[in-house]
Amino acid sequence: MNPATGETLRTFEPLADSQIEDKLARAAAAFRAYRHTPFRERASSMLAAADILEKEKAQFGRLMTAEMGKPFKAAMEEAVKSAWGCRYYAENAEAFLREEAVPTEAGTNYIRYQPIGAVLAIMPWNFPFWQVFRFAAPALMTGNVGLLKHASNVPQCALAIQDILQRAGFPEGVFQTLLIGSGEVARLIDDPRVAAVTLTGSEPAGMQVAAQAGKRLKKTVLELGGSDPFIIMPSADLQVAAETAVKARTVNNGQSCIAAKRFIVADAVADDFERRFVKAMQALKVGDPMEESTDVGPLATRQILEDLDDQVRRSVAAGARVLTGGQRLDRPGNYYAPTILTAIPEKAPAYREEMFGPVASLFRVPGLEGAIHLANDTPFGLGASVWTNDERERERLIDEIEAGLVFVNGMTASDPRLPFGGVKRSGYGRELSIYGIREFVNIKTVSIKAAARQG
Repeated sequence: MNPATGETLRTFEPLADSQIEDKLARAAAAFRAYRHTPFRERASSMLAAADILEKEKAQFGRLMTAEMGKPFKAAMEEAVKSAWGCRYYAENAEAFLREEAVPTEAGTNYIRYQPIGAVLAIMPWNFPFWQVFRFAAPALMTGNVGLLKHASNVPQCALAIQDILQRAGFPEGVFQTLLIGSGEVARLIDDPRVAAVTLTGSEPAGMQVAAQAGKRLKKTVLELGGSDPFIIMPSADLQVAAETAVKARTVNNGQSCIAAKRFIVADAVADDFERRFVKAMQALKVGDPMEESTDVGPLATRQILEDLDDQVRRSVAAGARVLTGGQRLDRPGNYYAPTILTAIPEKAPAYREEMFGPVASLFRVPGLEGAIHLANDTPFGLGASVWTNDERERERLIDEIEAGLVFVNGMTASDPRLPFGGVKRSGYGRELSIYGIREFVNIKTVSIKAAARQG
């Protein structure tokens, strides 16, 4: 479905049982051979995938925009970022997985990193290329093989990614897209040919996958939701903070786990920041995501639009005040006005829940203690952005905020060089960097005792 128009673009039949079995058999057979390929061969194919992503970014961008509604410019940037991830692991995987000697008094010891098999990736629609490639690049460079169960509203993106990796030269069966519904996930996790599972998605989906994998003693990495704080202290550059706040809240049409969602401002600068923030949000252009001038496009599905509208309505009913926006837009497609809520009571959905759309929750606090308390008053712990030029405040915020990522005087973002993941109900494990590539390997200890002398 095109979320900008509601038009049905194309329909797909889910895989039959026999087709799923064929995919699993191919993955198992591919792994037996692929695990022994040298790093230079894997890297050559991964670099070829990066080239394809960069050369055909406009085509892939149009596909993302058509299926989930992100602005076309951002979609092309996502294709290029995916290429960056491919290049990063093509160039660094061998070093990340190189044997490590461990000197002891008992002979020769070393650590060897080995692939484990087929990894099932359950991926979301909001970054339909980047989320997949940040799994696929390290997994394939490790020598594992991938099975992709993508979100059901981006099937063409899912098939395009499989095609990219095949054209890049990866052997048949090394990466396969499975067009299946969520009801088939449990049987895949149960299958002994699936070695591990990674999921980026909602908290309920993460709990279901972790429970199912736990029954089979299979490792999981979970990147779940977030209700990320964006903290502004009096020493911050308010103009830069306000401009960044708008981008941080509306990136990807507001549909990002690490988008800033709760804006926590010290009383001393709250009036000034609020004025700047509201003015900038009101200046955003909402419209056709294919138009270059569009800042915010449609939400990905009708259900997401309805859920967001319900959260805002219930928050207002509980006592929250609307500073701007606060309603669906009367036009075809899944459009919601950029919104700021304030005076939010603790019982309102906007106080703690993740708002997956262009809706900001604005809070005022007396100072640093209140900011840290409110930032941590959520079940989530993914990312945080803090704005201060006071060294003491900076160190306390870094140390005391419960999150997997803390960005100071900048917008939270993912980077293939930095580990990515959360704490609390935002999940566990890490993607990206050296830590991401070592999640799905056998970290094998080898100890060789010196032979006794003869005679």
